[in-house]
Amino acid sequence: MSVTSPQSRVWWKEPVEKVELIWVVVAFAWGIFMFVFMVAWHFIGRQNLSNETYRVAPSAFEKKAEDFAKKYQAREEDGVPVVKPPAGADVYLLGRTFQWWPILELEKGQSYRIHLSSLDLQHGFSLQPTNINIQVHPGLEHIITLTPTADGTFGIICNEYCGLGHHTMTGKIYVTQKKVAEGGAVATAAAKIGEAK
Repeated sequence: MSVTSPQSRVWWKEPVEKVELIWVVVAFAWGIFMFVFMVAWHFIGRQNLSNETYRVAPSAFEKKAEDFAKKYQAREEDGVPVVKPPAGADVYLLGRTFQWWPILELEKGQSYRIHLSSLDLQHGFSLQPTNINIQVHPGLEHIITLTPTADGTFGIICNEYCGLGHHTMTGKIYVTQKKVAEGGAVATAAAKIGEAK
């Protein structure tokens, strides 16, 4: 903005300075590059989540999640069941004000089908520190296939404002290594069967 009017009222007919022209070309080229790369990243980045979504009554999804938790509950942590499903299982994770329920314990290197839904409001499912972000809506069951590649504790936070307790809406996923003792016991049993023959 100028304090005084430009000398020439037809400013768009003035020649463009070389430095300004360079910056315009750089900004335009960067914009085109980012546009193309955003589309290309879906194919080369292998980060696309499944778009498998179904309509479901919130009460029906709550029943599925409760049945799942009862079937595979390993222990309890602060009144919340810690559920350890077998590899390849369908896993149910329920969002409700202000909690992700139950806590999951998954095995590194195994694939799971994670079913997500909300009972009450729109919530955000953000798995930290990985880059998985999904909006979870009541009445919709979102299904993603998840194969943990690192062990440890992963936090789930709600990244869609859902009310006064939004900042407390968290959950956990524990990822564990496959027990060597199980593998050793299976190998020992196989060796004994081989010896018996």
